Amino acid sequence: MPIELVKERYNGSINVVEIGSSKTAVKIGGETTLPFLFEEGQMPNAPLVALEIQDCEPVEWPDALKSALGDSMKDPVEWAKRCVSEFGAKVLCLKLQSIHPDSEKRPANKAVDMVQKIYASSGVPMVVVGSGDDEVDSDVLPKVSQALKGENILLGIATQTNYKTLTATCLADGHSIIAESPIDVNIAKQLNILIGDMGFDAKRIVMHPTTTSLGYGMEYVYSIMERARLAAFMGDKMLSMPFVLFVGSEVWKVKEAKDFGAAQGINWEVTTAVSLLQAGGDLLVMRHPDAAKTINRYIDIMMGRSAA
Repeated sequence: MPIELVKERYNGSINVVEIGSSKTAVKIGGETTLPFLFEEGQMPNAPLVALEIQDCEPVEWPDALKSALGDSMKDPVEWAKRCVSEFGAKVLCLKLQSIHPDSEKRPANKAVDMVQKIYASSGVPMVVVGSGDDEVDSDVLPKVSQALKGENILLGIATQTNYKTLTATCLADGHSIIAESPIDVNIAKQLNILIGDMGFDAKRIVMHPTTTSLGYGMEYVYSIMERARLAAFMGDKMLSMPFVLFVGSEVWKVKEAKDFGAAQGINWEVTTAVSLLQAGGDLLVMRHPDAAKTINRYIDIMMGRSAA
C-alpha cells in the first residue's frame, strides 16, 4: 500500500520587499511555505546573497579573508566594483565602520561622501548598516539616508532603543528598514509593531533575528526562526517580514573559522549559510567570495535552476 506524504498548506505568506530603485532592483520574500518545499507552497523570489564591504580597510579581518580580497580592501570604491564585476554580487552590504569611535572616527560629511561614491560606482542595490555605536549612528545614518533619498536602500539597524530616529528617516527618504531583535519572537513582533505605529509600511521591514555561527547555538536560532515563519504562515502579519542574516560577521569571528586556514573558514561560512537558508533566510550577507559563490550555487540547485 503506497504511503501518502503529509503536506502542510498555509493561508499566510511572507511580505515581498524590494531593494533598489533601478533596473537592478531585487526582491526578497513572498514565500508561502517553509524553505524549498515546493509541493506545499511557493517561493517566488529565491534567497539572495549580498557581499559585505566596509567603508575603510577592516584591520581585524583574518588573513583568509584578506588574501581573497587583496589590495582592493584598501579602497572601498574599488572593493565594491570588484565584488560586482569579479565576484558577481547582485547586492552589496556596506558597513560604516569608519565612523565608530574605536575606528577612524570619520566625520559625518566624509562618511556620507564615501557612501555616495560607493553606491554610484557599484550599480547594484545596497544594504547600509551603521557602526554599532548608537550615538554615532543616530547622527550619521539620517545623513546617509537623505543623501540616497529615493534609492530605496535597506538601512539599519533599528532596535528597541533607537528605532524612532531610523524609522523617521527611512519614512522621509523612501528606504526600507532592518529591525533587529535578540533572537526572540515576541520582541521581534513588538519592534515591528512599534515601527508600524510610526506610520511605516510593514511591507518595508526586514527582520534581523541576531543569528549565530555553526557550533554556537545554531539549533536554538533555527528553532526561533522557524517559529516566526510558522506564525507568519498562520496569519500573523507582524511576523510576516523577510529575514536578513549577517552570516559573514558571525562566522569569521569564531576560532573554528579564523584560526584553521582558509578552507575551513570557507566551509564554516558555507555550512552556517546553508543552515540559515533552511531556517528561512531571505538575504544572507557573506564575506568570503568563494563561500558566497558556493551558496549561490546551492540556491540555484534548491530552486531547480541548475542540476547538482
